[in-house]
Amino acid sequence: MGVNSNRVDHFVSHGTTTTIKIQTEIPMLQQTPLEIHKVRLPPHHTTVQKLRHRLSEIFFPDDPLYSFKNQSWCIKFVLGLQFLFPIFQWGPKYNLSLLRHDIISGLTIASLAIPQGISYAKLANLPPIIGLYSSFVPPLIYSLLGSSKHLAVGPVSIASLVMGSMLSETVSYTQDPILYLKLALTATFFSGVFQSSLGLLRLGFVIDFLSKATLVGFMAGAAIIVSLQQLKGLLGIVHFTSKMQLIPVLASVFKQRDEWSSHTILLGFGFLAFLLTARHISLRKPNLFWVSAAAPLTSVILSTILVFLLRNKVLRVAIIGELPKGVNPPSSNMLYFSGPYLALAIKTGLVTGILSLTEGIAVGRTFAALKNYQVDGNKEMMAIGLMNIAGSCSSCYVTTGSFSRSAVNYNAGAQTTVSNIIMASAVLVTLLFLMPLFYYTPNVILAAIIITAVIGLIDCQAVYKLWKVDKLDCLACLSSFFGVLFVSVPLGLGIAVAISVFKILLHVSRPNTLVLGNIPGTPIFRNLNQYREALRIPSFLILAVESPIYFANSTYLRERILRWVREEEERIEANKENTLKCIILDLTAVTAIDTSGMDTLCELRMMLEKRTLKVVLANPIGNVMEKLHHANVLDSFGVKGVYLTVAEAVIDISSSWKPQP
Repeated sequence: MGVNSNRVDHFVSHGTTTTIKIQTEIPMLQQTPLEIHKVRLPPHHTTVQKLRHRLSEIFFPDDPLYSFKNQSWCIKFVLGLQFLFPIFQWGPKYNLSLLRHDIISGLTIASLAIPQGISYAKLANLPPIIGLYSSFVPPLIYSLLGSSKHLAVGPVSIASLVMGSMLSETVSYTQDPILYLKLALTATFFSGVFQSSLGLLRLGFVIDFLSKATLVGFMAGAAIIVSLQQLKGLLGIVHFTSKMQLIPVLASVFKQRDEWSSHTILLGFGFLAFLLTARHISLRKPNLFWVSAAAPLTSVILSTILVFLLRNKVLRVAIIGELPKGVNPPSSNMLYFSGPYLALAIKTGLVTGILSLTEGIAVGRTFAALKNYQVDGNKEMMAIGLMNIAGSCSSCYVTTGSFSRSAVNYNAGAQTTVSNIIMASAVLVTLLFLMPLFYYTPNVILAAIIITAVIGLIDCQAVYKLWKVDKLDCLACLSSFFGVLFVSVPLGLGIAVAISVFKILLHVSRPNTLVLGNIPGTPIFRNLNQYREALRIPSFLILAVESPIYFANSTYLRERILRWVREEEERIEANKENTLKCIILDLTAVTAIDTSGMDTLCELRMMLEKRTLKVVLANPIGNVMEKLHHANVLDSFGVKGVYLTVAEAVIDISSSWKPQP
């Protein structure tokens, strides 16, 4: 092994002393002479082969047809059913234990489906019964096609508000209710077509822009907004804002103080305390999970009986009241495919489709993250789209995964999408036979259940962890949180996604460049700032680029590398070291390069060679090497311009220099 001798220099700058370790001799990395390997081009592929591989990586990264390889036609048929209908995957493993949990959660969210269906249909300016219909057919479709175990399907406030506002600007729902209903059903149809088309075209990667940080903020903001919205029922307010922002909701609460009902407040806060106590017991003692799971349904039953018994004494407790019986009538004949309002229906469908799809997938991914399983974005798009297409033909308007219902579903212990089937079955039975039993169910108990469900989704510890680990992630989280609180749910998500995209662009346009040094006695080169034992090699400046080299960052990289060279020359001059002779660019982390990047490398080489500085490349990966070859960039660098490793470059180049006196 060769002898390494090190020198420690003290560089004084602006009153501070910086200690710099310099390796005064090139280390012998092994006893025998180091073999210099040739950097080879990757195997030749045609343009069609490259395009096919690239498209496969973009749209089919999970290789969805892998399980079909080398299988018989019978097995392929079964696998095809499982691929199209996830229920066939987990259905054979289903047991009574899972059914018990799903029955409890399904009945619990069914108790929310009736009042939510009525209220959200009113937000969309539709007949209340349409909201109940929308809680029956779509959940059945989703249970067959959806990949989320906890997503509870039904009407949601955001899509309802947007649909109502967009349609009512042109068509009056009071003067022409039939036309208005036709446009709502048609908008639902086009919403479903748009959503399912995204899934069919394998564009599920779009939802990857909803990062974990974004979901944490969205979850907390939506939880607060949903909770504050429940103050209407908890306080007994009759005239309440339909807006979903913090300030209008709070303003409406205090503006309507004269409508507060003492009976409602007493009943609501009493059951809220009961529900929170049950939740606390289950959190402290996990084996008593059933206490929290059974509490919502128990509260509905007890509150209904209590209001019924005190119906002549309790004056101002709002109840669900009487609703008409019946199941979904077909509505395919009401779809509006021609006429002057078709463009309005299409536009409304696209907007509500985007909003409901974003909310549904965000909610699904939120609860999937809590239980550590994956949600297939493409299958979710297909499931939500197809259930809206089917819904438009069965008197339903736009539906998706409901945040409040999913929170209740999760907290009630749902295990599979069977909870949606139980909910839909309960709604069906209720529509046919049990409607009178819910006559005295107080709205306040439903508000208490929702508040209890969503309050546990505010994760302050996750926000603190984001702040400690990644400030930009924390900024995305807070932007999502405050956007939901003060703007709206979709715009809050949009702001957070924009910040996440900005973070990606920032990393690409301003990549890291590092100065590398040698770990003594090894062929390893690492960041000088991270590894204090790493030593500089005399006359060499070794730089690592940690990003693809694109048009977006090529100018920055050229200027930053020239600055590194200038700073290195100033340091050498101040410490009276050997003259800088060679710059090695380590391209290990450069995963791609475009024409602008190649032009930048050529410009750097020419600019530095005019200053008698040699520029070489180390470890370019396959596709980068191939592009450099086709662009004749390698020819300009010469025979000894590209090396397999930094160590080989250092040994080979230094051996060609005359020994320093």
